[in-house]
Amino acid sequence: MRLSTADQNPDHQIDALLRAGVDRENIHIDKASGAKASRPGLDLVFQLLREGDTLKVTRLDRLSRSVLHLVTLGADLRERSIGLHVIEQGIDTSTTEGRAMFGMH
Repeated sequence: MRLSTADQNPDHQIDALLRAGVDRENIHIDKASGAKASRPGLDLVFQLLREGDTLKVTRLDRLSRSVLHLVTLGADLRERSIGLHVIEQGIDTSTTEGRAMFGMH
Protein backbone atom coordinates (compact mmCIF):
# COMPACT_ATOMS: atom_id res chain seq x y z
CA MET A 1 0.00 0.00 0.00
CA ARG A 2 1.05 3.57 -0.46
CA LEU A 3 0.43 6.66 1.63
CA SER A 4 0.61 9.95 -0.26
CA THR A 5 1.42 12.10 2.76
CA ALA A 6 3.12 11.47 6.08
CA ASP A 7 -0.07 12.32 8.00
CA GLN A 8 -2.37 10.06 5.93
CA ASN A 9 -3.99 7.36 8.08
CA PRO A 10 -3.33 3.83 6.74
CA ASP A 11 -6.15 2.15 8.71
CA HIS A 12 -8.68 2.11 5.85
CA GLN A 13 -6.23 0.42 3.48
CA ILE A 14 -5.02 -2.03 6.13
CA ASP A 15 -8.59 -3.00 7.08
CA ALA A 16 -9.53 -3.54 3.42
CA LEU A 17 -6.49 -5.73 2.81
CA LEU A 18 -7.13 -7.79 5.95
CA ARG A 19 -10.78 -8.30 4.90
CA ALA A 20 -9.52 -9.43 1.49
CA GLY A 21 -7.51 -12.18 3.16
CA VAL A 22 -4.05 -10.61 3.26
CA ASP A 23 -2.04 -11.63 6.33
CA ARG A 24 -0.85 -8.62 8.32
CA GLU A 25 2.80 -9.63 7.85
CA ASN A 26 2.28 -9.43 4.07
CA ILE A 27 1.11 -5.81 4.15
CA HIS A 28 3.87 -3.42 3.10
CA ILE A 29 3.59 0.37 3.31
CA ASP A 30 5.38 3.02 1.25
CA LYS A 31 5.13 6.72 2.10
CA ALA A 32 5.59 8.44 -1.25
CA SER A 33 3.80 11.34 -2.87
CA GLY A 34 5.43 11.64 -6.28
CA ALA A 35 5.32 9.38 -9.30
CA LYS A 36 9.09 8.96 -9.20
CA ALA A 37 9.46 8.63 -5.42
CA SER A 38 11.31 5.62 -4.04
CA ARG A 39 9.06 2.63 -3.31
CA PRO A 40 11.10 0.16 -1.20
CA GLY A 41 7.95 -1.63 0.01
CA LEU A 42 6.74 -2.20 -3.57
CA ASP A 43 10.22 -3.32 -4.60
CA LEU A 44 10.22 -5.85 -1.75
CA VAL A 45 6.76 -7.14 -2.67
CA PHE A 46 7.83 -7.69 -6.28
CA GLN A 47 10.84 -9.65 -5.02
CA LEU A 48 8.62 -11.82 -2.79
CA LEU A 49 5.89 -12.54 -5.36
CA ARG A 50 6.06 -15.92 -7.06
CA GLU A 51 4.18 -17.54 -9.95
CA GLY A 52 0.60 -18.21 -8.89
CA ASP A 53 0.56 -15.48 -6.21
CA THR A 54 -1.88 -12.57 -6.27
CA LEU A 55 -0.91 -8.98 -5.53
CA LYS A 56 -3.75 -7.24 -3.68
CA VAL A 57 -4.14 -3.47 -3.48
CA THR A 58 -7.06 -1.32 -2.39
CA ARG A 59 -7.04 0.91 -5.51
CA LEU A 60 -4.89 1.26 -8.61
CA ASP A 61 -3.67 4.68 -7.49
CA ARG A 62 -2.19 3.01 -4.40
CA LEU A 63 -0.10 0.78 -6.68
CA SER A 64 1.07 3.36 -9.19
CA ARG A 65 0.98 7.11 -9.72
CA SER A 66 1.38 7.03 -13.50
CA VAL A 67 -0.23 5.10 -16.32
CA LEU A 68 3.16 4.18 -17.77
CA HIS A 69 4.30 2.69 -14.46
CA LEU A 70 0.99 0.83 -14.13
CA VAL A 71 1.34 -0.65 -17.63
CA THR A 72 4.91 -1.73 -16.83
CA LEU A 73 3.85 -3.32 -13.53
CA GLY A 74 0.92 -5.07 -15.23
CA ALA A 75 3.20 -6.50 -17.91
CA ASP A 76 5.64 -7.74 -15.27
CA LEU A 77 2.84 -9.42 -13.32
CA ARG A 78 1.45 -11.05 -16.47
CA GLU A 79 4.88 -12.33 -17.57
CA ARG A 80 5.45 -13.84 -14.12
CA SER A 81 1.93 -15.39 -13.95
CA ILE A 82 1.05 -13.30 -10.89
CA GLY A 83 -2.53 -12.16 -10.39
CA LEU A 84 -3.72 -8.68 -9.45
CA HIS A 85 -6.74 -7.98 -7.27
CA VAL A 86 -7.79 -4.33 -6.93
CA ILE A 87 -10.25 -4.55 -4.08
CA GLU A 88 -12.26 -1.31 -4.29
CA GLN A 89 -12.37 -1.23 -8.10
CA GLY A 90 -13.41 -4.86 -8.50
CA ILE A 91 -10.51 -5.82 -10.75
CA ASP A 92 -9.36 -9.42 -10.37
CA THR A 93 -7.12 -10.78 -13.09
CA SER A 94 -7.92 -14.36 -12.10
CA THR A 95 -11.18 -13.87 -14.02
CA THR A 96 -11.66 -13.32 -17.75
CA GLU A 97 -13.49 -10.06 -17.05
CA GLY A 98 -10.74 -8.84 -14.74
CA ARG A 99 -8.01 -9.60 -17.26
CA ALA A 100 -9.98 -7.76 -19.96
CA MET A 101 -10.60 -4.82 -17.64
CA PHE A 102 -6.90 -4.55 -16.84
CA GLY A 103 -5.83 -5.24 -20.42
CA MET A 104 -4.16 -8.57 -19.68
CA HIS A 105 -4.50 -11.33 -22.26
